[in-house]
Amino acid sequence: MIMVKHTVHFGAGNIGRGFIGALFSQSGYHVTFVDIADQIISKLNEDKSYEVKLASEEQETIKIENVSGLNNMNQENEVIEAIQDATYLTTAIGPNILPRIAPLIARGISERIAKTNEKLYVIACENQIGATDILKKYIFDNLDDETKGKLEGKVYFFNSAVDRIVPIQDQDSLDVLVEPYYEWVVETEEEIPPIKGMKIVEDLAPFIERKLFTVNTGHAVIAYLGYFEGKSKIHETLEDEAVTSQVRETLKETGAYLVKEYGLNQEEHLSYINKNIERFRNPHLNDMVTRVGRAPKRKLGPEDRLIRPATQAQKAGLSFTNLAKAIAAALLFDNPEDAEAVEIQEMLQEHGPAYVLKNVSGLNEDSEITQEVIKQYEILKKK
Repeated sequence: MIMVKHTVHFGAGNIGRGFIGALFSQSGYHVTFVDIADQIISKLNEDKSYEVKLASEEQETIKIENVSGLNNMNQENEVIEAIQDATYLTTAIGPNILPRIAPLIARGISERIAKTNEKLYVIACENQIGATDILKKYIFDNLDDETKGKLEGKVYFFNSAVDRIVPIQDQDSLDVLVEPYYEWVVETEEEIPPIKGMKIVEDLAPFIERKLFTVNTGHAVIAYLGYFEGKSKIHETLEDEAVTSQVRETLKETGAYLVKEYGLNQEEHLSYINKNIERFRNPHLNDMVTRVGRAPKRKLGPEDRLIRPATQAQKAGLSFTNLAKAIAAALLFDNPEDAEAVEIQEMLQEHGPAYVLKNVSGLNEDSEITQEVIKQYEILKKK
């Protein structure tokens, strides 16, 4: 009898299905997706498969099988059982949701270690530095001291960096359109079960910051400048050479910090910047500036893709003028359908940009970055 390997993945959205879950399925695992989206969960249990479509001229498709779904709102016991049988537990659910799922994961881990010594590997696949460390803290907040003491050698927590562009698409289908390129880097010195496409490194910091401050920063800059210029699609925005040049100059600023901090090769990193700009140009993704720019309050957070590289550049004595312009463009993202954008616009109208940068981005009102952002904000507003 062949023993089927199991993984539990929190987040049955497009990234969960089109990236992490797909790689586990292709690696011979049964994937149990956990989500609150009833329609997707029901369809996973009915169809037991879906297709991942690559956004390229060839339109290659990959069939993903051995999948099922559980609703963590009304199937908590089933989720706990699934955690007991899993080799891996992963998430792609958004950093803000991690504290909500942690109590259930903690219950699953508690019951698991009482019954088995099999190892469980926990990886949060989120766009945030140290996301698994954050999830681990939330899980530990829901465990008693006795249980925490039993985790050694049984439950492992690994940070990771993930990179794949997955645009918004038809939610009536389980099929997912994704770009051909992807990167999944996991930090560990342990020997762990191999997963297709997973790259193991001993030090994640250079990989995650390079990705966040090139891919995520670049994508956000395109979105906010594109929105400001009245564009609707990412690839259409990059047809404007002035915007493309602005994006490249911004990424040269983040790159200068990365080169100085991690000793990256300057020419190789410039090639990485240019490669990513070409990824963003992919018309087959048909990606919307409102999707990429959504949740600006989170994206203007102190540790996120715009503010952190600016503060790190300032500390290192490097230029941050173009980053300041990108931050100003983010402040002008007044999409009425985005709750965070609406909140920022209300704050701007009542208190002004310095207040927003202090309360959302953690910047002092008299900081050099704040002053430069306000300067760029006023210039953009006059256009």
